[in-house]
Amino acid sequence: MKTMAVDFGGRRIKLGLICNGTVLAQKIIAAQAEKPLRDRLDSLADALHQLCADAGTTARECDGLAIAYPSIIDTANARILDHFGKFSDGSSFNFREWAERTFGLPLAMDNDARMALIGEWRYGEWNDCNDIVMITLGTGIGVSAVLGGQVMRGAHGQAGILGGHITVNHLGRACICGNIGCAEAEASTSVLEKKFREKATHANIIPEESLVDYAAVFRLASEGDPRAKALADHSVQVWSALAVSLIHVFDPELLIMGGGVMGSADLILPQIQDYVNRHAHTPWGKVTVAASSLGEKAALLAGEWLLEDYLAA
Repeated sequence: MKTMAVDFGGRRIKLGLICNGTVLAQKIIAAQAEKPLRDRLDSLADALHQLCADAGTTARECDGLAIAYPSIIDTANARILDHFGKFSDGSSFNFREWAERTFGLPLAMDNDARMALIGEWRYGEWNDCNDIVMITLGTGIGVSAVLGGQVMRGAHGQAGILGGHITVNHLGRACICGNIGCAEAEASTSVLEKKFREKATHANIIPEESLVDYAAVFRLASEGDPRAKALADHSVQVWSALAVSLIHVFDPELLIMGGGVMGSADLILPQIQDYVNRHAHTPWGKVTVAASSLGEKAALLAGEWLLEDYLAA
């Protein structure tokens, strides 16, 4: 089975051609998520055709298309139900009609954080574990859960995926979701510069361009910059508190940490594991905190599982 897979990110759209749990070809294009979704579709279609050509095949030879998308998704109808500041026209778009018109193929769709966990669960190192929660740290904070070997979706498609919008500071900043003091509003790349400025109490030492990602924050913190260290410590505390809350809600055996921020996993994971060991109420034992084994390929690989599940229904 060959699946064209698309993973819509806040800044990049990742494309993959998947066959039997293997990425045959991979490509990345700019998301330009501030623009209407319709403005990106021609470029997306061209990139998918080129992706297939790079692998020596064509889109028509594929079994279908699977999309991981950063929103609440009606998986039965492949429709976007909401948006979080990205592609604001997405809820009015019919992806299945577009896939049929453009490629002559069926399409399956689900939330991007959920897809990342499906990828880890079905194709990664954790395929022997059926009770998993995953946190993806990036532009936002995505959460998803598999419990008892079942992917959690809920009555309206949002079960688990709004975990990044659990309140960690009831006196905190307003979040894009409408809540106050969400984990995402307190410690994600989308608020990095604002949070840094809050920590700054004297003349700016760090160049503006150094504030684009957490890699810079952790590097500068290790070099002794007090504001970067304060921001790094604050962020890890938020992620750790979120981890404990999710463990209390979902009762997993394993907590997977993924996303671009995990480029600093050697600094982040031990602190979160220690916090979980000390604060999570799990009288049966300890939850293992582990880094993603598939990285950016996880949601793409999940496309094969999602498409098979849709076609079998």
